[in-house]
Amino acid sequence: MTQSRYLLTVAVGVLAMSMGAAVAGNAPGVSDSEIKIGNTNPYSGPASSYGTIGKSIAACWNYVNDNGGINGRKVNWVSYDDGYSPPKTKEQIRKLIERDEVAFTFQTLGTPTNSAVHKYMNKKKVPHLFVATGATKWGQPDKFPWTMGWQPNYQTVGAIFGNYILQNHPDGKVAIINQNDDYGKDYVIGMQRAMGDKFDTMVVKRETYEVTDPTIDSQIVSLANSGADVFVNISIPKFAAQAIKKMDAIGWKPVHLLNDVAASIAATYKPAGLEASKGIISVDFYKDPNDPEWANDPETNEWRAWMAKYYPDGDLKNKMNAYGWAVCHTMKAALEQAGDDLSRENIMKQAANLKEVKVPMLLPGMYVDTSPTDFFPLEQMQMTRFDGTRSVRFGPLISAETD
Repeated sequence: MTQSRYLLTVAVGVLAMSMGAAVAGNAPGVSDSEIKIGNTNPYSGPASSYGTIGKSIAACWNYVNDNGGINGRKVNWVSYDDGYSPPKTKEQIRKLIERDEVAFTFQTLGTPTNSAVHKYMNKKKVPHLFVATGATKWGQPDKFPWTMGWQPNYQTVGAIFGNYILQNHPDGKVAIINQNDDYGKDYVIGMQRAMGDKFDTMVVKRETYEVTDPTIDSQIVSLANSGADVFVNISIPKFAAQAIKKMDAIGWKPVHLLNDVAASIAATYKPAGLEASKGIISVDFYKDPNDPEWANDPETNEWRAWMAKYYPDGDLKNKMNAYGWAVCHTMKAALEQAGDDLSRENIMKQAANLKEVKVPMLLPGMYVDTSPTDFFPLEQMQMTRFDGTRSVRFGPLISAETD
């Protein structure tokens, strides 16, 4: 070898080391010391109440890093605000993949926003993991093998509501409001599946809203005027709170079923008024730290200690911060299982091979379980009723298995 070729070889080697080159075969964003993970979240806009999920996950990764990281690697969490706007999500996701070169994305929030990048992520073969939306379409491993949801899917919740109505209010007149996108429609599909022919005869009025609408007051008045005595409210917290306020103002008091992602004391019931929210029925799959049932629960106490140290500005009464803690531990389990093979293919493979993994803050008896043909990690829920102070669980865990 000539001296000039030797010097060139050394120079290239030094450059590679100085750039922290990724381990051979591993995903972009993975080095000997780091795993770079991308995320989009609505830190602003109509769904900004969900922004605390992104912040709690960031705090969770800080905790993980302080405790040795993932098999010795620290997590570099890169999270951008998309304002719950699909065009903005497209822009931010492209930046994460093509400029920041993250290994994968995790917990990108929202059905319309994730829908905007669904095909892109699968075309690029980048793991699109544990997305923060329960749309049923995130569980299609044959068609979209790089996308996986986390929470129980929306069609199942809709089916639970439909069955509850049939069993408890068989002669009821039902009114529905839903967000006019895949998120809102998924719940309605589940109700239709459960109620069959009775859906068309029992539903006397249905209204929709756009996420850009300033208010849904007119829709609530229209639904109240229908004479319905059962109301199924499929909305995000901003509009759920508006609905509860308006119902209280006009004196409409139907049986009120509210979808799970809006059934938050901090984000919905408090802004709407606790007394006005009393009696609302929903479903849940993880522990509400406000509930006295968990006052001395070791998992919940560990969560409180973590919040105090790693997210002191976070609201201890906001159960979404418990959600962030739980889903972060799910991702941690998948990465630990991947070991030193952090290729995108193996990260996705391990996410699809989680066997009865217990993560903190899930309801007793629940666990995360996936397979290459089952991309629904959580498939059980329990019904709740808000008593003005807490959401009281009732009935058994209900299986949410999807055909």
